[in-house]
Amino acid sequence: MEATTSTANQPQSVNKRRHTARTSVEALGDDVLCMIFVLLDLVHLIRCSAVCKSWSMVIRKLKLLQLQYHKQQHVDSFGLSDASTYSERLLNQQLGQLAMDMQSWSLKEGPCDVFRWKCHLQGFKKCRMKMGLILTGVGDKVMRLWSAETGKGLDEYILPDKAPLFDFDFDEGKVVGLVGTRICIWRRVGSRDIFSSREGLFARGLCMCYVDPQAVIGCEDGKVRVFDMYSRKISQIIKMHPGSVSSLCFTDEQMIISGSSLGSIAISDLSSDQQVATLGTTGSAGIRTLCFNPSSYQLFAGSSAGYASCWDIRMSKRLWESRVSPNMLYSMHHLRNDKLTLVVGGIDGVLRIIDQDTGTVLSRWIVEENGIIANHSMGKNRFLERKKGIKLSEDTRIDLMPNRPPITCLAVGMQKVVTTHSDRFLRVWKFHNR
Repeated sequence: MEATTSTANQPQSVNKRRHTARTSVEALGDDVLCMIFVLLDLVHLIRCSAVCKSWSMVIRKLKLLQLQYHKQQHVDSFGLSDASTYSERLLNQQLGQLAMDMQSWSLKEGPCDVFRWKCHLQGFKKCRMKMGLILTGVGDKVMRLWSAETGKGLDEYILPDKAPLFDFDFDEGKVVGLVGTRICIWRRVGSRDIFSSREGLFARGLCMCYVDPQAVIGCEDGKVRVFDMYSRKISQIIKMHPGSVSSLCFTDEQMIISGSSLGSIAISDLSSDQQVATLGTTGSAGIRTLCFNPSSYQLFAGSSAGYASCWDIRMSKRLWESRVSPNMLYSMHHLRNDKLTLVVGGIDGVLRIIDQDTGTVLSRWIVEENGIIANHSMGKNRFLERKKGIKLSEDTRIDLMPNRPPITCLAVGMQKVVTTHSDRFLRVWKFHNR
């Protein structure tokens, strides 16, 4: 009887498994994927090629990227009649440049929708965005991970005790936080272990940058400490400034660039344990934020007096300096391969798009506070609000406009910018091509 029951139930179990398999993305064949992909424009096709290896192989095998690119660029205007004359490397370069041109145009011209949802019970100050994920924190005792596309909460990382969180970053496998006078590491996959270094590992830390396997901590005593993830110890201590270190960035060539509250910028090489260069600054305004572009070797800095500056670090030469805001700049960022636009935010709450080559302000954006376009329930008393982003005209006087929450931190993605404002809400600015 038991054997009969088992045999009778077996087809239902098999059918259930088959039904599940049919609804998964992996069950779609190459032909079906091709039928879907040919309906997409170039920007969305590039995004799909980055989702996974199997999608990328289908797109490249079927020459979809080449087809879309040549449709948009008109191959005959280049004097080329056959798309096959393009090498894959040249095609990738052309597609990358086209994507950055679209990025620049959308940030400059819009239109823009701003999505807002409550992330924390208290106000928070910082965010990081990578791989379509946003990590938020600094202000309460938890960091939270979100989907940049849907606003859905994905995970949270609780601080181990009452020590304050100053800064953080993350990658595919871990979250690294600067907590009081120590470093804490949370695993994102597998067992949810947390590692905490000993207390008093360094003088009071103010900022941090992280590139596996090293976290670089900028401290109040003007020194940077290099924390090695494998040995879990401080491997180097480098004196950078007479004043406190207020901002940091890290280059692919293992160069540490730091800004000081006194207005100086210093560069150090990890291989030498010494400061190798200083960049001259004008005035006494402190450096509040730094951003390095590995594609152009240009360094951008924002000051407490509203100035944005650009240096070529290979020649230690300043290329331009421009007062882009009458007030303090808190944060600046750009896509890694973007050599066109820089996004800047500060105390006046205006999102500014700047030309990387000249420092010219290309556009200024604010959120229309009066009225919500849409309000979507996300469960548990959480709502996703959609508002309109307004592009300000060149003659609009910021000082005559109503007060807006300051932009304390921002991160840039493809046709989107994420901002924090010292309140409980995260804002995602989504720009579109007309």
